[in-house]
Amino acid sequence: MNLNIQNRFISELPSDPNTKNEVRQVPGACFSFVTPKVPSKPKVIHTSKDVAKLVGLSNEDLTSTEFLEVFSGRKVVENTQPFAMNYAGHQFGNWAGQLGDGRAINLFEVEHQNKFFTLQLKGAGKTPYSRRGDGLAVLRSSIREHLCSEAMFHLGVPTTRSLALLETGDQVLRDIMYDGHPDYEKGAIVCRVAPSFIRFGSFELFSAQNDVENLKKLADFTIKNYFPNIQSEGKQKYLDFFQEVTSTTKELILHWQRVGFVHGVMNTDNMSIHGITIDYGPYGWMDDFNPNWTPNTTDAEGKRYRFGNQPNIALWNLLQLANALYPLIEEVKPLEAILEAYSNSFQSDFTKMMCTKIGIQQPKTSDESIVNQLLVTLRETETDMTIFYRLLATISKNDTAEQALEKINFAFYIPETVKDSVKESWLYWFTIYLERLQEEKLLDEKRATQMNLVNPKYVLRNYMAQLAIEAADEGDYSILDELFEMLKKPYDEQPQYQKWFVKRPDWARTKIGCSMLSCSS
Repeated sequence: MNLNIQNRFISELPSDPNTKNEVRQVPGACFSFVTPKVPSKPKVIHTSKDVAKLVGLSNEDLTSTEFLEVFSGRKVVENTQPFAMNYAGHQFGNWAGQLGDGRAINLFEVEHQNKFFTLQLKGAGKTPYSRRGDGLAVLRSSIREHLCSEAMFHLGVPTTRSLALLETGDQVLRDIMYDGHPDYEKGAIVCRVAPSFIRFGSFELFSAQNDVENLKKLADFTIKNYFPNIQSEGKQKYLDFFQEVTSTTKELILHWQRVGFVHGVMNTDNMSIHGITIDYGPYGWMDDFNPNWTPNTTDAEGKRYRFGNQPNIALWNLLQLANALYPLIEEVKPLEAILEAYSNSFQSDFTKMMCTKIGIQQPKTSDESIVNQLLVTLRETETDMTIFYRLLATISKNDTAEQALEKINFAFYIPETVKDSVKESWLYWFTIYLERLQEEKLLDEKRATQMNLVNPKYVLRNYMAQLAIEAADEGDYSILDELFEMLKKPYDEQPQYQKWFVKRPDWARTKIGCSMLSCSS
């Protein structure tokens, strides 16, 4: 392997003087040097050639012994120093203090074609930030992260990428549902790739410690290396940085809402300053449209991170970032103005996004009521979100409301329940929707093409990932391979994968790993 390795993070930011992997509090440092745990019998079970090319690796590199040794943690590349990042955060709305990379180890940063990428191993062993954990990961959660990272990228959702998925050959003890029934599972490692893994919580850490000196160092480093478009100085520089993060975070949430993705654990330590999706844990795609759904069993009662609340949580998290940056700005009003602009613009941006989903290319103010009425109607019966929007593109302007309803009938989980008052609600919505389509200039075929560019046919439903996990646990990676290839083109028809264009099967309604997920990894 011939990588152009850089050391910007570790050369420019303060490090922990203690080099042991033992768990501890680490004040005054952005990171700690660590040594990955050497796995007993690692093997590469899946790689992404696209991500390899992105960071400067060849296809031949992916099958080399050196690749296996480096990305399993067995070998440390010469002139590099693996490290775990230090950060704090709010978890489920409560201040949690120091958190940090408890099971993630950054190997190095590479430069390729004038872009920088940090390569990180998730599940490579204990760090100073592992708290009560062992720093390891299991095959179950690693498959979910590997598949989802790449699925999100091809959906057009900003995200970390996944270079490789490896088994370690070791057994890892996990209590999957935190119910007192632990069991051993296959250990695994994912190599994650991102511009950096700097989080909202990275800034919260120093602000909470009243360490303004290191807060400023981190902010200056971040702006210089990742936000070169910011040329302002003084306080304005940090305000411009906060504005950038707010804007990209808003765009990220709009994408999540567009494709029906629920992150499941939107703690401030899981929010990237790059506006990308990070830390795939108890995530899920909505099957039936339900704004109150969260895949995270830990959040089952409070539903803080439910689908419909993600825009509000993003704003709340941005407020915590604003509080963290305040010592560098010392003015409340400009920060409040940025947050208020998020609030004021999100609904209109959401409506515009929804208009593209339903084929309205020239939105107007009155379209908000059509969108809101649709969201109400979708909740009245169990309707598959992904299938509904995909089938909506098959409707013709000249259809009657009854004909339109028939065309999306496949999206209903129990079609015979769509009758009486529920049917009347659907017929009413289709009536006003079809009237609105008459005002659009695009022909039906062109409108369908445009709709299919924003409404995926295939998403990584939890039951699909679970099937891949169960097969892989038996040494069969065929479903993993098939899903990986299919999810590269989620907006294409791909008739060879038509079997995956179906509603969630009944057996997956209550199955662990399908409807019930935990943060266990």
